[in-house]
Amino acid sequence: MQEGINFIVDGEQKQVAVVIDLDKYGQLWEDFYDNILAIQRQDESRESLSNFKAELLQQDKL
Repeated sequence: MQEGINFIVDGEQKQVAVVIDLDKYGQLWEDFYDNILAIQRQDESRESLSNFKAELLQQDKL
């Protein structure tokens, strides 16, 4: 088993969660979490950068 990574298991010894040492693996966790967010948002509508900039200009925020 990898030092700094601990699995939580259920009554049947099936891995159901993981605890990681953020001092040791914090950067890896950030990458993992960013990937989770991207997957969750993959079906959200998108707006072009030019439209977004135009909207900010219209609102005097740019």
